[in-house]
Amino acid sequence: MDAFHSNEKDDLHPEPWWRVTHLSYLNWCIFLITLSSTNNGYDGSMLNGLQSLTYWGKKMGHPQGAVLGALTNGTVFGTVLAFPIASFFSDKWGRKKAVLLGQVILIIGAMIQGASVNYAMFLVSRVILGFGSCIAAVSSPAWVSEIAYPSHRQVATTFYNTCWYLGAVIAAWVTYGTRNLASNYAWRIPSYCQAAIPLFQVCTIFMIPEFPRYLVSKDRIADARAVLMKHHGGGDEAVASKMVDFELAEIQTALEMERIADNSKYSDFLKTPANRKRLFLVIMVATMTQLSGNGLVSYYLPKVLNSIGITSPDRQLIINGGLMIYNLGTASFVALIAGMFKRRTMFLTSCFLMCLFYVVWTALSAINQQRDFKDKLLASGVLAMIFMYYASYNIGMNGVPFLYITEILPYSLRVKGLNIGNSWIAICLIYNGFVNPVAMDAIEWRYYIVYCCILAVEFAVVYFTFVETAGYSLEEVAKVFGEDPADFNGLGMNFGSTVQEVKHSMEHDESP
Repeated sequence: MDAFHSNEKDDLHPEPWWRVTHLSYLNWCIFLITLSSTNNGYDGSMLNGLQSLTYWGKKMGHPQGAVLGALTNGTVFGTVLAFPIASFFSDKWGRKKAVLLGQVILIIGAMIQGASVNYAMFLVSRVILGFGSCIAAVSSPAWVSEIAYPSHRQVATTFYNTCWYLGAVIAAWVTYGTRNLASNYAWRIPSYCQAAIPLFQVCTIFMIPEFPRYLVSKDRIADARAVLMKHHGGGDEAVASKMVDFELAEIQTALEMERIADNSKYSDFLKTPANRKRLFLVIMVATMTQLSGNGLVSYYLPKVLNSIGITSPDRQLIINGGLMIYNLGTASFVALIAGMFKRRTMFLTSCFLMCLFYVVWTALSAINQQRDFKDKLLASGVLAMIFMYYASYNIGMNGVPFLYITEILPYSLRVKGLNIGNSWIAICLIYNGFVNPVAMDAIEWRYYIVYCCILAVEFAVVYFTFVETAGYSLEEVAKVFGEDPADFNGLGMNFGSTVQEVKHSMEHDESP
């Protein structure tokens, strides 16, 4: 059975996946799902670009400080409104219908955004965009992991968040392309184009198979097996039946675990030392993904560039576009090699390098201001630090956090822990949206010192409190918390053994 979970090849498909027709088709379908993650990337990069456009500033009343922060947080407010129903809709009606609904709502929001006649209408459109994006985003990562071929699952799931930068690249260069239009269409066209990727996904979603887990949950076992056989086994019963039956058994076992997990409560996080530590780690990881200085650049790059004397709208837009392409490349590379390193190593390396480059960035900004922004080499140095900072961020804060949170949580608390993590991210985004622009207006480069201190604290917290999860199965991770893997979170149920029994029976089954 280890062959089913290898990184590159397995006994069924010794050749590269792109030479296997059904795997090529399946990975194309997975790419279509990952387009959901482009929504937020497009949004953040577009808003960066719009701040450099004169016509947008005039139409919106030249928003600054908290007023600009409200626009940034518009999508966050929509996410908060959608979050209570997003998971319910996904579980009841399936991932496909949930993603379809979310993207249709997002298309409507983009149309309203492009047609906005004032600040209030633009803000409302952003709330609608956040609402639709949340519904699609809650379902999409699970859909990817549930239909991916077993040996591709880790890379496919990691790449989901990497596609955030794909949306950012598209937005950055669309905004650059419309910058010289002498009308409001300079910002309306990028706003309308925010509907393009969701529309493409809506038009192609029929190609993607429904995820087997949903079919099993509705007692459609035969349909679930047919999906697995077609897309994982290539329709060859003689060769793939054992693997497909194993996958089906895993799904059934996991669903049984979740039915028992329904008896768990959020208060269970406070009942044992191990669960309290899990809660701390979930909140800390969520905090690090948003409060490591990235929010300052993701939504307020023009302000950062203004602070080092780069005020030309054309140059700001080019830098924004180049940075997004660079991030897409570095994040993709990290996703490919992430399985080669331990989780703590990646977190520590990321925090240390981010702090180092932020310190240099701050020092160069201070000297640049003292010299009245006349030394172009200093401005170029700050730019270099921004690029180096983002490479460091992508090492440990792009795809690894989602993998780590999933690993540290037992089945009984996994969904609740993810809900806590997502809710905390929303809180951090609100901070980024309101505090960052106000602070940048008030103290400029001195605000970077705050993030230098935060990054130093993050490094220390990771070093002294983070556990290592690499090399353990989901059941075995309990050992690093001082628990017995056989105990299903105190419920006395050993589901790890259940899975092992299934594996054992299949490994010793001599039938074809």
